[in-house]
Amino acid sequence: MPAWTLHQGDALTLLPTLNTLVDAVICDPPYNSGGRTNAERKSQGARDKYVSGDAQHMLADFDGDTRDQRGYTYWLGLVMAETYRLTRPGGSALVFTDWAQLPASSDAIQAGGWTWRGIIPWHKPISRPVRDGFRRECEYVLWGTRGEPLRHAPTIYLPGWLEGSQPRGKARVHITQKPVPVMRQLVRIAPPGGLVLDPFAGSGTTGVAALAEGRQFLGIEGSPTYGETARERLAAAA
Repeated sequence: MPAWTLHQGDALTLLPTLNTLVDAVICDPPYNSGGRTNAERKSQGARDKYVSGDAQHMLADFDGDTRDQRGYTYWLGLVMAETYRLTRPGGSALVFTDWAQLPASSDAIQAGGWTWRGIIPWHKPISRPVRDGFRRECEYVLWGTRGEPLRHAPTIYLPGWLEGSQPRGKARVHITQKPVPVMRQLVRIAPPGGLVLDPFAGSGTTGVAALAEGRQFLGIEGSPTYGETARERLAAAA
């Protein structure tokens, strides 16, 4: 198998066609967060929700971020069931979420068959202030395993707290791009040389981190624009 493979298309369409066993699933699904009503959710694209009005970039929008709470939970549960099928016993799932979708995400992970192991907070030093309230400077990574967690040799001790802000300026190539240093810590949950699956690859940051840490990468991305960006970044990283 090559060091990395990226499939273009919808995750729920492509995952059932795969049979390659993976060692870890690490993903940042569309949060489907925000919007007080169905009308708001349907009218707001990802750019409307995640990009400041004064932003100087024109990064591409992406689909799949307008589900209501029940639809999101059901959809993510189906995704997690498919990734569970593809994961070796002892493998881990690490799923990003925000405060609004944390309960729904934990339900979906467990509905997919995973044993829920805990929450890893991700602190973002550069974050949006909230008028007359508390700054939204934290997102979360939910950890689940297929059965008992893999016993690494040698034993590893990973952090229970992540810190890093989204890339800025020319380094930012995706609306919800995660920092490579944060992702490099997460991919270590897979053994050296192991295969990391990301069914929402975006601009390929999970894969870039996996390759940097001596892991292999298998990704799926629905957006042709971001898929091309991911291929360029993965080729450069490899």
